[in-house]
Amino acid sequence: MFTDVVGFTASAQADEAAALSRLREQEKIVRPLLAPYGGREIKSTGDGFLVEFESALKAIECAVEIQRRLRERNSKAPQAPIQLRIGIHVGDIEEAGGDIFGDAVNVASRIVPLADPGGVCVSEHVFAHVRNKTPYPFEKLGRKSLKGLREPIEVYSVGLPWDDRRSSIRSSSLPRLAVLPLVNISPDPKDEYFADGLTEELISVLSQIRGLRVIARTSVSQYKGTAKPIAQIGSELGVGSVLEGSVRKADSQLRITVQLIDVETEEHRWAHTYDRKLDNVFAIQAEVAERTAGALKVELLKSEREAIQETPTSSLAAYESYLRGIQAFREFTGPVGMHEKADREAERYFDEAILEDPEFSAPLSYLANHLLGVMGITRSGKEILPRVRELVARALELNPNSSDAHTAAGNLAFQGDLDWTRAEAEFQQAIALNPSSSTARAWYGYLLGTLQRFDEAIKQDLVAIELDPLWLMPRNQLVGAHTCSGDLDGAITLLEKMSDAFRDAPRIRNSLAYHYALAGRADDALKIVEPWAGATDLDTRALRATVLAILGRPEEGRGLVAEWEAGRWPQYISLPSVAGAYAFWGETDKAVALLERDFREGDKVLWSVYQDPNFDQMRDDPRFVAFLKEMKLPTHLARSRFAFPAKPVSRA
Repeated sequence: MFTDVVGFTASAQADEAAALSRLREQEKIVRPLLAPYGGREIKSTGDGFLVEFESALKAIECAVEIQRRLRERNSKAPQAPIQLRIGIHVGDIEEAGGDIFGDAVNVASRIVPLADPGGVCVSEHVFAHVRNKTPYPFEKLGRKSLKGLREPIEVYSVGLPWDDRRSSIRSSSLPRLAVLPLVNISPDPKDEYFADGLTEELISVLSQIRGLRVIARTSVSQYKGTAKPIAQIGSELGVGSVLEGSVRKADSQLRITVQLIDVETEEHRWAHTYDRKLDNVFAIQAEVAERTAGALKVELLKSEREAIQETPTSSLAAYESYLRGIQAFREFTGPVGMHEKADREAERYFDEAILEDPEFSAPLSYLANHLLGVMGITRSGKEILPRVRELVARALELNPNSSDAHTAAGNLAFQGDLDWTRAEAEFQQAIALNPSSSTARAWYGYLLGTLQRFDEAIKQDLVAIELDPLWLMPRNQLVGAHTCSGDLDGAITLLEKMSDAFRDAPRIRNSLAYHYALAGRADDALKIVEPWAGATDLDTRALRATVLAILGRPEEGRGLVAEWEAGRWPQYISLPSVAGAYAFWGETDKAVALLERDFREGDKVLWSVYQDPNFDQMRDDPRFVAFLKEMKLPTHLARSRFAFPAKPVSRA
């Protein structure tokens, strides 16, 4: 068994004496609990223990008791909490010089970062030894590739009696389904948009069935044109069934072939070819949904049957523009994403759909969510909020039972009105209408993280990730929740895994460099940003300047801000982002002046950055506290404050 103190690196950097004091307190709690369960302390690992046990069952019992004692301590102590991650594996070891070695030790150490703060993870070998012998439930986390091991191993999380966060989708008994991108076999290759859009619509229709859990479009899009076998796809997405097929569109004729395949047996549950007129496309979607539900033995409620049989628009021109808008929207929100061209294309196509059929609710909701997603990135709130208010009101008027419309309403209340209570109610309504909506869950998680309700935020982010494993937004939010709650080590572990999985996503690499700098890992941070010397694009320059400033080299950052002051930045940037730079340098009056300007004439987006380490030097300034109070935000932090420049942390 390995234990590890969560967030020790960050807390030691901020206040080494206090961190070491908590480390000693942790040792006094943990060490006396080992022997009663047959545990033999092999060594201290700096901020944790390596312990050998007589049996896997005793190790789990000891781990649960450790977490229980620390939970009791945290509930009573006014100071910062002490949280451990614990990993357990069983296997052969060799002993020499009072230490133990072998694959069993390596595996146990690699499992530790997979546990939640205050949680316990075990290998499949441990699970095989203790299943049906312990009262604690186990949640399968899937096969994990661990450093130094040739083959992935199955990992399980131990369900602790007081932990109610593990209400994830995968642990439910509901059937999980993936709709793979439909193949375009139309004579005109330009009809690709139709196949892509129809895939999205099938996912949307099937998601309305509460008895199913449907993987979102972002995560299935990677399988477009893939030669991977169904069994592998099913394993990667964690689903039991896959719907696949093709689309042939020629003038007003439509041929859609679909088949539902059981992942385990790779046998067809059902297959059918639809030869219909183009204007029958909605009837085909409804029939596919009903056949799929029937094959998976899911009973449709009357309201669900009515919803999937509903014809959203009578205008094929509006529908085709809507599908093109979805395609552009997905390009904008992809792993690289954030291109202004895709942003404007999505808006144009959705506008065309609305113009063709003003009674068509779906493009109104999509456009509202798209515009809110770009607010603060490519456009200001002043530019988009008046339009968004009209879109949301009209979408809800046309379809009050639309999950997407309620997501947009929640997003508007969240980002536009700073009405946290109304935003939460709207997101909850959106999830109730469509439990498979990764979009609603991700935005809800963002709201919860903003309010420092990190346990709840992590819960929503994890569900969003299960529904949409390749969408970066909930993954980035999960990183943010760890960072803002004081678990910098956990955030870095997540980013390192994401960097391996999403090699074409530069924002992950950028975030990893930033977190390395916060942790005082200067060499790792510089290895990423030094090659960017001479870069011309603003995002790359700004990230490099931020990392260098954290490491004690603020010159490039000051040069960038000087360019902004001279009006030489060609793109939008929020005023609180610039205020954060001034706060970092201790120029508090300049930071406050920008925040006041943002409140008077800007977008009021301090809520999105107020937990950033940049502001740590001015958190006690009554003017800064007043801004937070006016926005009804927490005036405290859930983590220790950072001190800059960052320096490497030595673990005693």
